[in-house]
Amino acid sequence: MTTAALRFGILPVDKPSGPTSHDIVERARRSLGVRRIGHTGTLDPFASGLLLLCVGPATRLAEYFSALDKRYVATVLLGVQTDTDDLDGSVVRASEAWRSLDDGRISDALRGFLGPSLQVPPRYSAKKAGGRRLYEHARAGRPLAPEPVPVEIQDVSMLDIRLPEVTFAVSCSSGTYVRALARDLGETLGVGGHLIRLRRTSIGPFHVESAVADLHAAECVAGAWLSPARALAGWPRSDVDSATATRLAHGETVAAPESVALAAGPVAVFQGERLVAIALVQDGVLRPAKVFAHD
Repeated sequence: MTTAALRFGILPVDKPSGPTSHDIVERARRSLGVRRIGHTGTLDPFASGLLLLCVGPATRLAEYFSALDKRYVATVLLGVQTDTDDLDGSVVRASEAWRSLDDGRISDALRGFLGPSLQVPPRYSAKKAGGRRLYEHARAGRPLAPEPVPVEIQDVSMLDIRLPEVTFAVSCSSGTYVRALARDLGETLGVGGHLIRLRRTSIGPFHVESAVADLHAAECVAGAWLSPARALAGWPRSDVDSATATRLAHGETVAAPESVALAAGPVAVFQGERLVAIALVQDGVLRPAKVFAHD
């Protein structure tokens, strides 16, 4: 695959612990020689794992990938609470009460978070309040009490208990803070707690095992690369001819084929392997929501 081919698509990256998500974007820009690159969900610097980079026109697809469910492996240190709910914060509470906990009580407490709930985001987070990020208020010495937001824990499983550390896997809706889950687990157990390790293992159908770790290894980058057709393989798809593609590119509606007539969400419209548009089915027609021009 030529470098020129790596200008419109999705690149799954296995981010190491240390750099910021923006650092990874900058590395990809230098590696691919493409300026227009974004990601679909920030990982904190101490966290590792899957980061989806949208390259070139694929940055316009970011909102769809950002909304996908996520899966993580997380380790919580019980008995110590921090102001950021992770290992980068200052200790605000410490307790030795974790010594009286048993595995069954911890597992039961963790399973208690299954299902939909209202979660209070960390005070140090990118959520906005009063026109500013919560972390900006906190760093200015005026921390705000965040408003709870609806989240859902679809699955959670205990992996290891070596007190005071607890490691588990969790599948959750977009917008869920695993830091807040760590904090809430500590509060439920009455001992406090904070997140000390986090690895994102999947985003929707994308898995970290298929991601590239070294952005300077051209063969590895090419092997991990997802063309629009591959990245949107699980979507409802409509294949059109050249004349219909031109109509869609000009914002016109076209009759929805029977194969996607009942699609409730976005439809990927292709001419061959070329992504023409993202469309919605409305009143029996495909109405383009995003169109993609090609050289």
